Amino acid sequence: MDKKQPDPILSELPWQVVRDMTYEVAVLPWGATEAHNFHLPYGTDSIQVAQIGAAAARVATSRGASVVVLPTIPFGVNTQQLDIPLTVNMNPSTQAAMLRDVVASIDASGIRKLVVLNGHGGNDFRQMIRELQVDTSVFLCEANWYQAVPPEDYFQKGGDHAGEMETSLMLHLEPDLVLPLTEAGEGKANRFRVTALREGWAWAPRQWTKVTTDTGVGNPEHATAEKGAAYFAAVTNKLGQFLLDLSQTAIEDLYEST
Repeated sequence: MDKKQPDPILSELPWQVVRDMTYEVAVLPWGATEAHNFHLPYGTDSIQVAQIGAAAARVATSRGASVVVLPTIPFGVNTQQLDIPLTVNMNPSTQAAMLRDVVASIDASGIRKLVVLNGHGGNDFRQMIRELQVDTSVFLCEANWYQAVPPEDYFQKGGDHAGEMETSLMLHLEPDLVLPLTEAGEGKANRFRVTALREGWAWAPRQWTKVTTDTGVGNPEHATAEKGAAYFAAVTNKLGQFLLDLSQTAIEDLYEST
């Protein structure tokens, strides 16, 4: 780059900077508000996706990408957790309407590509994108940050909710919001009795209070800030390269010829 790009976080930029910028890619972090075992805050998904999106965009910008990060949406699909106090649910139909309005807004600003950066397992934007893509010239895609780098390369214990991985990330990102691990539940999860549902090739949403007593799925006992820092660096570097590649590839040239 000929000159240093401003920090790509829209909520922290004034208009006198934004009006002179031309952005190729917008990133929309999308989280959730839900209980995360006894030791992590309700905003865990939103905190993680916001900071991962920001760091990835900074990586991409430092390598020459033209990226802007939109404010994080903090509510996700939590229909099966509504019996847990202060879970905030946003139905998929509401998400679809919000996404349509965001796309129209960035389209009016001349941005040609949007990445919905997902930070919550209950969210699924694929069908929304299929429906919306035929009505807009903005290229749409979804990226689940927690699938970018295999967590088993960094963590001893599995689990997909408030376990070792998420706890380690929060110990790295927001340690003051994490209670002592001695206060955490074990994150034991009950499985479906039906074999096909248990094996995963048949699917149904999990009723959370029947799955787990502490709202966690995965034991956080081996979580450390050091593991979180290493995983955060790996994820944001990989996502940053994705944003760079997307920024520098024309929509008309997304497919390789064989």
